[in-house]
Amino acid sequence: MEALKSIAKPLCYFLFLCILLLFADAASAKTHYHDFVIQATPVKRLCKTHNTITVNGQFPGPTLEVNNGDTLVVKVVNRARYNVTIHWHGVRQMRSAWADGPEFITQCPIRPGKSYTYRFTIQGQEGTLWWHAHSSWLRATVYGALIIHPKEGGNYPFPKPRRETPILLGEWWDANPIDVVREATRTGAAPNVSDAYTINGQPGDLYKCSSQDTTIVHTDSGETNLLRVINAGMNQELFFTVANHKFTVVGADASYVKPFTTSVLMLGPGQTTDVLIKADQPPSRYYMAARAYASAQGAPFDNTTTTAILEYKTSSCSSNCVKTNPVFPSLPAYNDTATATAFTTKFRSPKRVEVPKEIDENLFFTVGLGLNNCPRGARSRNCQGPNGTRFTASMNNVSFVLPSNFSLLQAHHNGIPGVFSTDFPAVPPVKFDYTGNVSRSLWQPIRGTKLYKLKYGARVQVVLQGTNISTAENHPIHLHGYDFYIIAEGFGNFNPKRDTSKFNLVDPPLRNTGSVPVNGWAVIRFVADNPGVWLMHCHLDVHITWGLAMAFLVENGVSQLESLEAPPVDLPVC
Repeated sequence: MEALKSIAKPLCYFLFLCILLLFADAASAKTHYHDFVIQATPVKRLCKTHNTITVNGQFPGPTLEVNNGDTLVVKVVNRARYNVTIHWHGVRQMRSAWADGPEFITQCPIRPGKSYTYRFTIQGQEGTLWWHAHSSWLRATVYGALIIHPKEGGNYPFPKPRRETPILLGEWWDANPIDVVREATRTGAAPNVSDAYTINGQPGDLYKCSSQDTTIVHTDSGETNLLRVINAGMNQELFFTVANHKFTVVGADASYVKPFTTSVLMLGPGQTTDVLIKADQPPSRYYMAARAYASAQGAPFDNTTTTAILEYKTSSCSSNCVKTNPVFPSLPAYNDTATATAFTTKFRSPKRVEVPKEIDENLFFTVGLGLNNCPRGARSRNCQGPNGTRFTASMNNVSFVLPSNFSLLQAHHNGIPGVFSTDFPAVPPVKFDYTGNVSRSLWQPIRGTKLYKLKYGARVQVVLQGTNISTAENHPIHLHGYDFYIIAEGFGNFNPKRDTSKFNLVDPPLRNTGSVPVNGWAVIRFVADNPGVWLMHCHLDVHITWGLAMAFLVENGVSQLESLEAPPVDLPVC
């Protein structure tokens, strides 16, 4: 009995401490309320004013700042003329798939004049994410930063920076982006490329009518600052650098990474990278610059360069600096795949991580473009792709089609038949030389709304294999509702006998958007611990428009905490 008492006392004390810590966590967590009004706002860029769709009249939209563990409640009121939804890119949305945001996947769109309130909690994530419209091409201008600080009283795993600055890289069309995508859909051709890139909404000194509003980032000599770099561009991977300065990479996609030093970043659309930059150069003005990493051979792209200015604010510089021209950086060549690869393969988790070792679902997905033959009876003006075709894209030869009467999550939750099927193929229907000369008979995919069903808790591996159909290029693949470990990447066709030995099962990086190399492959792993319907797609919006997407249907687990929450009462109807 005495022995039992001696065990019970410390156990009770331990449980008491655990309960206290839980209450302390709950007490420190806050709920943040925001109103987003989607509206047309006059925005002047490149000498011309456009009626641009914005949030609260701001371009880019407002930066949201929270702590790990906090809850966000964002009421979105649609005063624009287009349907809209908002996606909280990279937020895990544990059991709260109704707040994820992709149109016709987890909700019907918010119609003009209507509203919807997104409610979700940040759980176990710290760093930089972002939010954007997930309806047609509205995200060209409807986007902003979502910054997640450590829990109250917590610290970064690196010295606290003197200041923090979001750097949002964007694309600007000297036109209405909705008209651009509608024209491409009508003609079957590739959409017009953007007219400018932007840093925090401004094109910078190298564009007409722009130098007076170039973004300026201030620093004092000797201080270390944190740049939160986000590629919010629509269709282009981007190189980013600062003249004469080096970066220490400390985070990506709201996960910390093992720090490494580089002079250039490469981000695909959707990706974020947190870097420390030390003001250790002679006090002056230095250009920050971003331009395309264009991996698709022969495909048109926006070859312009956006700039901002890193300006030292010291007594020796205060009067002279403004008069001096900023120092210009050297940037990689547009097609510098070697630099892009050297950067992406440096990422590691800070310490050993729990990567799934045993695999329940071993999947192999091809990702790439295609060409549809001109439909019988169609006019040539509607088939302006190569050789009178229409551009398309697919995963495992299925070009994804969005439903229109119900969202996939509603159809799943309410048992509505006929909206989707669960026969998305686990492997390509036909094996072929994916990165070689692909037979023309394989260029035309089938269309469908096919999901792949996963049991709760399933340990999943997906080989993402790029193809050389039409044009091979780097594809930034984003998975909603999950982070995943990128355990390997390479060029050519994935060969399990040869390439399994390259798997990093010790400290692979945790991402929500991973780049599949041009004419290459990447292997990811995750545990299906979040019930719902989760879109996986290429984050080049031209490609998702063409159908480069699929969705996982993750079933509920056993308990309530392993099950999807009930839908909100104000969920939009189709």
